Amino acid sequence: MTVKKIPDGYHSITPYITVEDGYKALAFYKAAFGAVETMLLPMGERVGHAEIQIGDSRVMLGEEWPSMDMLSPKKRGGTSSGLMVYVEDVDAAFARAIAAGATELSAVTDQFYGDRSGKVADPFGHQWTLGTHIEDVDPTEMGRRMADWAAGQKPDTND
Repeated sequence: MTVKKIPDGYHSITPYITVEDGYKALAFYKAAFGAVETMLLPMGERVGHAEIQIGDSRVMLGEEWPSMDMLSPKKRGGTSSGLMVYVEDVDAAFARAIAAGATELSAVTDQFYGDRSGKVADPFGHQWTLGTHIEDVDPTEMGRRMADWAAGQKPDTND
């Protein structure tokens, strides 16, 4: 029997996130995003490694290991990445995440690029964009819409 180079259930890229409290994180992701735990490797009182399935995608997670420079966003002072989750009903998914303890970063709205989406922060510092694709937008039209959108934004300052 040949071993598959990419195991069943995984995609070419699988996010791996670091959290402060693995068991609380697993409970939150189940409540907020309907995650299904597919693997759990405890190390004493902590989560050494875990995997969850959200929709058709896997996310790996583990607790902080400062000696290996694996720190949660809270310990680093912010996140440098985010996770995008496409769902059938973004309004319901967003409400579910908020009810589970997520913090709203941006309300659900129709976006210029054809999605209806909003962004939340989980209690562990990770940012999740939840979206439903509502319109296929031609690249030229998307460029025009982006220019209109950008004209209404406040300029960024790199403080």
